[in-house]
Amino acid sequence: MSETDPHIHVEKKVVETGAEFRNVVASTLGHVLDAPTVVTTGCGHQVPYAMTSQRPESVTCLACREHAHREYMKFADQVEHMCQMPGLNIAGITPESAAEAVARLREVAKRFSG
Repeated sequence: MSETDPHIHVEKKVVETGAEFRNVVASTLGHVLDAPTVVTTGCGHQVPYAMTSQRPESVTCLACREHAHREYMKFADQVEHMCQMPGLNIAGITPESAAEAVARLREVAKRFSG
């Protein structure tokens, strides 16, 4: 990474990062994850965590935006596929809530591509 890299990136595991993900882990496992100081990005660079964002509008690295778009679409497809499995309502997930989650994921993906 160049010290003069002006771009804002996304983490390589964009769907599995950020405060929301850390909050889920903390509430599930009772263990708080610290934010890393340096991360690998969707474009393959290592940058300070402070030079990344989860907000599509803030990401200025084109390769990272494309990576995030692909990852969110792939995750949306996985969630959609899982939601078609029998017994979904037993787990407390309604088809409507699953469809809303898939729609939200695809909306985030769309924002990264725009």
